[in-house]
Amino acid sequence: MSLLEDLRKISTFAGLPEDHLAWLAEQGHEVRLAPGEVLTRVGDPADRMFVILEGEMQFRRDSSFVSTARAGAVSGLLPFSRMTHFPVTGEAVTAARVAWFSSSIFPEMCQRMPPLIGRLVALLTDRVREVTRMDEQREKLASLGKLSAGLAHELNNPAAAARRAAAGLGNLLTAARENNLRLNQFALTSQQREYIARFERDTGHRAFEAPVSIAALEQSDREEKLGAWLEAHQVHDGWKIAPVFVEAGIDNREMDSLVEHIGLEPLGEVLGRVAALLTAAALVREIEHSTARISDLVKAIKEYSYMDQAPEQEVDLHSGLDNTLTIMGHKIKRGSVVVRREYDRSLPRICAWGSELNQVWTNLIDNAVDAMNANGAGSAKQLTVRTARDPMGVLVEIADTGPGIPKEMQGRIYDPFFTTKPVGEGTGLGLDAVSRIVRKHRGDIRLDSKPGDTRFQVRLPLSRPHQ
Repeated sequence: MSLLEDLRKISTFAGLPEDHLAWLAEQGHEVRLAPGEVLTRVGDPADRMFVILEGEMQFRRDSSFVSTARAGAVSGLLPFSRMTHFPVTGEAVTAARVAWFSSSIFPEMCQRMPPLIGRLVALLTDRVREVTRMDEQREKLASLGKLSAGLAHELNNPAAAARRAAAGLGNLLTAARENNLRLNQFALTSQQREYIARFERDTGHRAFEAPVSIAALEQSDREEKLGAWLEAHQVHDGWKIAPVFVEAGIDNREMDSLVEHIGLEPLGEVLGRVAALLTAAALVREIEHSTARISDLVKAIKEYSYMDQAPEQEVDLHSGLDNTLTIMGHKIKRGSVVVRREYDRSLPRICAWGSELNQVWTNLIDNAVDAMNANGAGSAKQLTVRTARDPMGVLVEIADTGPGIPKEMQGRIYDPFFTTKPVGEGTGLGLDAVSRIVRKHRGDIRLDSKPGDTRFQVRLPLSRPHQ
């Protein structure tokens, strides 16, 4: 079958005048590919248009699947495209037959075949739109992976603490029950039982109140003194329970008063039960703290993602920034980064796509923390998040004390796939996504960078993005 007949069957060329197709077929070159054979590689000069006549091609970038093209597809360099090098590697999935046309014929093709040029421009527009959508999705998935890992880490700590506390609480309640049974075997008077109950109540109240802060050395001295007192009074495992009573503010004098009222014989069981109840109360507070932390994280991720809310609405910038900092807390803490908030609380809400703005803050904060961590462990690390009024509407500034971005690179940082991070650590899509989202909001992003002071300034209007 001739190339002319092949072109007639492809929708992009269908219906074109016969002499136009005949001229185009004369300019074409055919190549046959075996399965696995490469048609073009990443970085090859983009100097030709491809038409797949038979078979199936697969396109990959950095070992990642990008797209598939089958018989009838038009690919490669298209007229008016600014592509200079192929961004993907094309490989035959099945035995394939491909026609290619040199870009050198494009000027004459524009003159001879205006209807075809219109169709190819429409293909180019669709391709740009699809590539943009895929890059956005890729960046969202990369961000989601980072956030998921961080959130899992943040949730694991309080969840594990709550689980340990719950297990310890069960053991303590069992121990307290056994102490109570043994204590009931003593022939205690009503006055003694009343004093024990008052001692338990008062000790519990003192433990529940905010303890007075004391130095570690003094704390150790008090524990040693009380431990010696307990050992002298034959209290079993006194060294274990001494810290519990010291934290509750109980000293030797109050222990002497307890012995004076109840005697030595039941002392060990009384103190064992009180220590178990005090420790149980502390574990309950730990469970409350841990579950509150989990609840705060779940609330933050719901607000961050604008779950169950309209995608476009009036947005509180400070809430979005705080939620982003909460979710990225693991990375900030791991890098020993100090966060400084400089918020203008008088700023009004702005109408925006809240979840997309949170992607902007996530990428900028993530890059800032990475830059400071790359600067060395001994360097000062401060992340400043500032908001202010601006003639355009509102200003959000993310600043870090990292090494800065070299001047020769600053003009390229928003280019897709360009990254200043080491190989394997950056996709080069984060700032590209940031730039697109800010433009979508009719905003502006600027960079001011020097060693020790890098600032990304995002300016956003107050009005609705589509107005």
